[in-house]
Amino acid sequence: MSSAEDKKRNLARRKKRIRKKVLGTAERPRLSVYRSLNHIYAQIIDDTQARTIIGVSTLSKELKGKLKNSDTTEAAKQVGALVAQKAQEMNIHQVIFDRNGCLYHGRIKALAETAREKGLKF
Repeated sequence: MSSAEDKKRNLARRKKRIRKKVLGTAERPRLSVYRSLNHIYAQIIDDTQARTIIGVSTLSKELKGKLKNSDTTEAAKQVGALVAQKAQEMNIHQVIFDRNGCLYHGRIKALAETAREKGLKF
């Protein structure tokens, strides 16, 4: 086994453990963050209806032309601000944060802190 396979297995294990405890409702949906090598994605999800309410990423049309690089903490801050703004427009003020098995560090932390600054409570 390689260390890459171990990392994937550990990430999947962490993600499964977190998702057992984190459930989004209509009153308090789940803010799920996914970080890839080149982009960062944030979705607000109502798990009771299995429906994505808001989806924002560095590939969104609102951000695509503005960002110099899509894999930086600055890009993650822009995504966090945009998801918070869209949530406020839809009268969503409280969410449950789902870091999707990733460590609360770097781009994940930047997105979460910016969303908090812009008015989301979690």
